[in-house]
Amino acid sequence: MRYVLILLLGLVVGGAATIFFLGTPRAKAIPGARVQPPAPGGDPPSTVVMSVSNGLLDEMLTSLFRDLGPPSFNLSQTTSPAPFAKIENVAFQSGCANSVTLAAEREGVKTAVQFANGNISAPLVFGGSYGLLGNCMQFKGWAQTTIQLSFDQPAQTLYGRVNVEGVNLEGVAPFANSFVTVFVRTAIDQRINPLVLLRPSQLQLMIPVKGSNGTVKAHVKDVRSEVQDGMLRLHITYDFSGEKGLPPSS
Repeated sequence: MRYVLILLLGLVVGGAATIFFLGTPRAKAIPGARVQPPAPGGDPPSTVVMSVSNGLLDEMLTSLFRDLGPPSFNLSQTTSPAPFAKIENVAFQSGCANSVTLAAEREGVKTAVQFANGNISAPLVFGGSYGLLGNCMQFKGWAQTTIQLSFDQPAQTLYGRVNVEGVNLEGVAPFANSFVTVFVRTAIDQRINPLVLLRPSQLQLMIPVKGSNGTVKAHVKDVRSEVQDGMLRLHITYDFSGEKGLPPSS
């Protein structure tokens, strides 16, 4: 019973200290409007459906970790409310890297993007360290996240936002658990978001027509999405227009 009370006290004190030092974590805004599911009546005639499978993204992530190395995010660069800035600097200085580094796999959990049950989910395996009250604490674990799609029509760009649903830590004391959880959430939100998934050059179409001495251009009007059977399907609806004059040849 005594151990349970100490554990609960550690969680309460840790949570209160985290809010005092770091403030309440705020989600970073994502450009554009949230992507909606396809319309019940079907797609307009000028719609292209693009499909992306789990397997394709698995291969991409394998190449990322193998050829580029694990992505790392510096925690010391995350921001906190101004009134607590000086307190935070004193409390967290210890010569640590203060960073989170993603890992391909650990303890049976794999960093991956999964299309299932109508959602895009992404377990992210990580490790790292941070300085607290003169001590350098090492931590590891994984975060359960979901990805929300957003389309910025004026910018012709498809974005993704990684939302942290939960953080699972290994071997972290109850008092430090809240600090590490907030650090990991903030690092993912501030350093990963927003994800640029498709740029204008990848979405827009331009078809030269020499016989008419002009070009047919396709500007994205709307993007819808659906997740089915391990597959993400993007329904991209275009507005077409013609323009006289051919683009310069490269």
